[in-house]
Amino acid sequence: MNPDVAYGKQTLADGIRSRFIDNGNGLSMHILEAGFDRPDRPCVLLLHGFPELAYSWRHILLPLADAGYHIIAPDQRGYGRTTGWDPDYDGDLASYRILNLVQDVVGLTRALGYDRVTAVIGHDFGSLVASWCALTRPDVFRSFVMMSSPFGGPPSPVSAGNISGVNIHEELALLEPPRKHYQQYYTTRGANTNMQKCPQGIHDFLRAYYHFKSADWSQNDPHLLSSWTAAAISQLPRYYVMDLEPGMAETVAPEMPSAQHISDCSWLPDEELAVYSEEYRKNGFQGGLQWYRGAALIGDDLRAFSGQTIDSPACYIAGKRDWGTYQKPGSFERMQTGTCTRMEGVHLIERAGHWVQQEQPLVTARLLTEFLNQRK
Repeated sequence: MNPDVAYGKQTLADGIRSRFIDNGNGLSMHILEAGFDRPDRPCVLLLHGFPELAYSWRHILLPLADAGYHIIAPDQRGYGRTTGWDPDYDGDLASYRILNLVQDVVGLTRALGYDRVTAVIGHDFGSLVASWCALTRPDVFRSFVMMSSPFGGPPSPVSAGNISGVNIHEELALLEPPRKHYQQYYTTRGANTNMQKCPQGIHDFLRAYYHFKSADWSQNDPHLLSSWTAAAISQLPRYYVMDLEPGMAETVAPEMPSAQHISDCSWLPDEELAVYSEEYRKNGFQGGLQWYRGAALIGDDLRAFSGQTIDSPACYIAGKRDWGTYQKPGSFERMQTGTCTRMEGVHLIERAGHWVQQEQPLVTARLLTEFLNQRK
């Protein structure tokens, strides 16, 4: 039992604590931290994705702290115990734009008393925020790590939403059977209710969702896709390119693992999954879904950065069985050959899918420590 944390008291190890920090950007941010015993430790930030929490770094916090760092993992805007964000679908969408999410991180850094951060490390959607932190504020973030979502660079000056001008949503709807992209679905008004009020209950919904995108789902066999066309991206599993009519709750339900598999799942036992399901039961998913709606506006304020490279040291880590590496054709390649001029490592970890830091925490922690120690 860890009395020093706001959630996960029975599953988070001693040496991890919660705090609530005013980030100066409208939020009281709940953070999990480790390595806080000395004020002179260099700071490292861990940014989670969807549908996760700071809790997704539970197996990474102490190993990185043991390597000599002050490790901070916040519940980001829209998530968990962090407060001050607008939960309404019709509310303040501008607060979820990428640059404001960057400001959330910069504000947290300043509030913690740091002028510079050794590394900002992001997983899934957190990888996009970490990348924009590195691109826009290299004076603050000395290095960065992308996990499970490569950054292909700022949008082009002439494209305001669709890659290469292709209306991918119209193309997908014309397939047989007709399909839709999950990011489009996540922007719809009904997505939150579909998941929060699903017939199977949030706990079973999340169990199936996490299983579906993990290495435990035997059909995850990712590879490069040729182009941003409906024919090419329809090779993605249904959790990325869904059938046209069902919601995400119906999409993942057939992939619910057996009771025996759940009992044998060492990387996400039921007592750990319960931390997620309880937080999402209370808050719903709309806060996280707002990120997808904010990203749909990405061209409005980010095209000014078109062509800019990231010249800080960079690293990419993902599960070898994670389709996230390839879901946006060309991004993985551009990350290595153009966007990031100082790539120090690209690691695809065996026996891991999308939730790499949870599925293979020991390997992930070792790779992160090796990268961080090059900054000393």
